[in-house]
Amino acid sequence: MTPTATYRLQLQPDFPFAAAADAVPYLAGLGVSHLHLSPVLEAVPGSGHGYDVVDHSTVRAEFGGEEGLRELAGAARAHGLGIILDIVPNHMAAAPRHNLPLWEVLREGPESPYARWFDIDWAAGGGKVLLPVLAGRVGEESGSFEPGTRGDGTPVLRYGDLEFPLREGTADLPLPELLAAQHYRLAWWRLARTELNYRRFFTISDLIGVRVEHPEVFAATHGKILELVRDGVVDGLRIDHPDGLADPAAYLGRLGDGSGGRWTVVEKILTGSESLPAGWAVAGTTGYDALHRIDGLFTDPMGAADLLGRYRDFAGPPGDRGGYWTATVRRAAYRVVTHELAAETEWLTRLALEVCAGDTALHDHAPWALRTAVRELLVRVPVYRPYVTAGGPLTEIAESTLPAEAVRDAKAVFSVPREAEAVDVVRDLALGRLGDGPEHAAFCARFAQTASALHAKSVEDTAFYRYVPLISATEVGGDPGRPAVSPEEFHAFCARIARDWPATGTVLTTHDTKRSGDVRARIAVLSECPERWSSLVAQLSRSAPVPAPDPQLAWQAWQSAYGCAGLPAGEMTGRLEPALLKSVREAGLFTSWTEPDPVYERAVTDFVAAGPGSDAGEARSMMTRFADALAPFARANVLGAALVHLTMPGVPDLYQGTEREYIALVDPDNRRPFTKPSGGESEKAALTTTALRLRRERPGLFGESGVYTPLAARGPAAAHCLAFCRSGEVVTAVTRLSLRLDEEGGWRDTELALPDEGPWTDLLSPGGEFTGPVVTVARLFADRPVALLVRAAPGQQ
Repeated sequence: MTPTATYRLQLQPDFPFAAAADAVPYLAGLGVSHLHLSPVLEAVPGSGHGYDVVDHSTVRAEFGGEEGLRELAGAARAHGLGIILDIVPNHMAAAPRHNLPLWEVLREGPESPYARWFDIDWAAGGGKVLLPVLAGRVGEESGSFEPGTRGDGTPVLRYGDLEFPLREGTADLPLPELLAAQHYRLAWWRLARTELNYRRFFTISDLIGVRVEHPEVFAATHGKILELVRDGVVDGLRIDHPDGLADPAAYLGRLGDGSGGRWTVVEKILTGSESLPAGWAVAGTTGYDALHRIDGLFTDPMGAADLLGRYRDFAGPPGDRGGYWTATVRRAAYRVVTHELAAETEWLTRLALEVCAGDTALHDHAPWALRTAVRELLVRVPVYRPYVTAGGPLTEIAESTLPAEAVRDAKAVFSVPREAEAVDVVRDLALGRLGDGPEHAAFCARFAQTASALHAKSVEDTAFYRYVPLISATEVGGDPGRPAVSPEEFHAFCARIARDWPATGTVLTTHDTKRSGDVRARIAVLSECPERWSSLVAQLSRSAPVPAPDPQLAWQAWQSAYGCAGLPAGEMTGRLEPALLKSVREAGLFTSWTEPDPVYERAVTDFVAAGPGSDAGEARSMMTRFADALAPFARANVLGAALVHLTMPGVPDLYQGTEREYIALVDPDNRRPFTKPSGGESEKAALTTTALRLRRERPGLFGESGVYTPLAARGPAAAHCLAFCRSGEVVTAVTRLSLRLDEEGGWRDTELALPDEGPWTDLLSPGGEFTGPVVTVARLFADRPVALLVRAAPGQQ
């Protein structure tokens, strides 16, 4: 069954299955059809997110175990709800103490039956797995090692809270010999950057890649999930990070066969006009592509360009500090590929050398040339990754992931043209057309996996924090260099997904968004008043009792404070400070996670506490007045984005709490335990409930057989009205760029053409009745900046 709408709950030890069951009556009343649960399999004890799985065969005991999950499913079914489950096929926690398969690999080495579970380059490590877990070099830490036994008598080596298995017959060796005798090498954590020899999740060494491309590994890691599907406990699946897999298409085909074709969406980030591969056995994406289009509707293109210029004047961002988007991304990509992903680049270089050594026609390509070619092509992949397998078919779309201009530019860094031919070798290997031997297949898969990690780390986790003229645009799936989306572009996107992926997911806020949809909707208003914003920031900077350590931080900190305006007293600093510290560490310009600068970071926290995070003072008064003046326009964006999301093609997913106004910054701020709202119903909550219940009561209008039709306004303010019709029965109309609209004199005699005479009832305005085929927009939006019209049923006219 395809959901009509899903509601994401973040399970954690403080919010287990029983707490979710208590929320079921409330969620059923909202109008959703399915609960969407974060991962439920056994994870590292205390994990607040569940993506660090340690046992695929067991439902997490901290949540109430399998019995608790089945009881939750029963409670949900009793209220007409199903369950969608988030699953993690790409990686497990690299925590040997809790991860039995990894424990056995470390104990038995490459001969372990579990060795095929993990992407380990044994040759690169001299037959050992590098475990970069030590606080210092091994000699410095020797006094911290403690041989011992588990409760069952199994010999182990302890290092602080960590525990490692000992190879059989080595427990009684002196420490130096004991360490040397293991199938793993304990090492200083800083060696992960250059020496790591197992695939990980992005640059997180605590998460080790799993090889689900092997049928026996797939069966072992998906048996419990598919059992829950067969038993009717789980109705659909969300697949985390498919780009990390060796062959996503084959994996999804196998999963679809095992699940009986249950509704499944993938957390796939699409770049620009990129489409989901047509052959994937899924309903679509989790919805970041929709998020970008919705946000873009409420962003003024001219104002965003003006804002960029004012940001440059204020922050004076040279080089890496984000003055130009494409240059910022390229510099960030070079930084990541040569530093954080240096070990992955070396792995690819070794594979390329093995291919060349085994092919006479490819002899004599120097290691440095192949390494350079790998690096230069990786930074030029315009999307997250190619989707090809060695020796398999190569589509035009797949080939475009390494276009001719990328090859040309990569070759330009070589001074000798013949040496630049290494670029052709690497490109052909990456596209799977140089052969289908083991090394060829490994390179093809590994290049794609590394490309996705590089894109994510360099764009989402670096460039997004360096390029901050309009921080609402720096969101997962977004394009900060071109943040605005025209109504025509939005309609074209909706028409395409209605045709090709009608049951795809759509979202505005997730557990991974850097700012909630409502915060972004507020900040987008700044694109309509760049001059007022830059003037305010200049005043705030002059009046701040503690200066910002750099102007770029000041610019984004005050935007964050504006986006969070209205938080209860005492909360602002506690919410802003960790988010802004994360921002400057991810940007890596003045401090970072691995090379922190305590002086700079203290300057950040002092500035935030005294300025953007303060509940009092002149700066706070100025920000409050500014936010109050823009409140009507922010309201139009919040309500407009919500209504578009809930009625456009696809299956909307609501993140916990977002049925009401939801102010949240990057995790962990957005992962607080769910609480049912108290107090009266807000305007946004009423809109959300109305739209969700309409979807549930009339699924045919919105589902896979539904029809999407753009509606055109005409008149002096036509560009400010976005409207569409679903299956000839429901009309969505919203106000966009409302501040510009107000400055231009309002709607005046602008009209909207309805599908026919109707009559039509506005479900958001009791008593709002309209007769087509044309309605004046000023009357349509007389009570609020959005309208949801439904054709009156026969007998009600």
